[in-house]
Amino acid sequence: MNAIDAEAVRDYVRARYGNIAKHGGGCCGNTVASCRDSASYDRELGYLAKEVASVPEGSNLGLGCGNPVAIASIRLGQTVLDLGSGAGFDCFLAARQLKGTGLVIGVDMTPAMIAKARANARKGNYPNVEFRLGEIEALPVADNSVDLVISNCVINLSPEKPRVFREVFRVLKPGGRLAIADVVAVKPLPERIRTQLNAIGGCVGGAALVGDLKTMLKNAGFTRIGIVPRDETRSLINRWTDDHNGEFVLSALIMAHKKASA
Repeated sequence: MNAIDAEAVRDYVRARYGNIAKHGGGCCGNTVASCRDSASYDRELGYLAKEVASVPEGSNLGLGCGNPVAIASIRLGQTVLDLGSGAGFDCFLAARQLKGTGLVIGVDMTPAMIAKARANARKGNYPNVEFRLGEIEALPVADNSVDLVISNCVINLSPEKPRVFREVFRVLKPGGRLAIADVVAVKPLPERIRTQLNAIGGCVGGAALVGDLKTMLKNAGFTRIGIVPRDETRSLINRWTDDHNGEFVLSALIMAHKKASA
């Protein structure tokens, strides 16, 4: 099998993460909660214990590969968009930094995740957080309306990454920026990984090479592109499956900017 149809990938990912929304999380590559000790796993991703404790119970499903909010430099009054917002974890952390100002928009293509996130927002009383059902390749967000786009281990799941980055560029205001955590490939993935739906849904098979990601971002119009692979995440990723995929992929922090208007 040399390729998988894009819609087949989306259908598989939607079903997989819908199941997680209904029955609980674990870590990116494994839907069994026993694959991680939550406190130490969150710490490895870059979250402080007080951050995790500040959000509604059930919003942290353990599906990230880093902490995009830590590199986001969120300012009061901004509009923040989270791609693949899941149960709302990073949205709620972003809202905490906004201190009641601005707006946080979470977009997810899984109805069960949107329902869970909305329930969490009501439970935690977040009036400036909203969740929209949609695909990250066709964002339900207006042009030039967002100051900052964050995402956590989601863009690797997309079978059409160039479309995602073009959409991000479209919705960002001039001078806006992208700050995400995602899985990247540090050497070409073998066919046994990149063509298997289970590996793609587990945040490994769809990882793009660092150089390819830079090209996609540049072609979308971004400048000041920075991709920082985190070598220390090899052991974390190796725990997701039994295949020792840390040989091929790492978590990385990715930043890029949309030029301000002249």
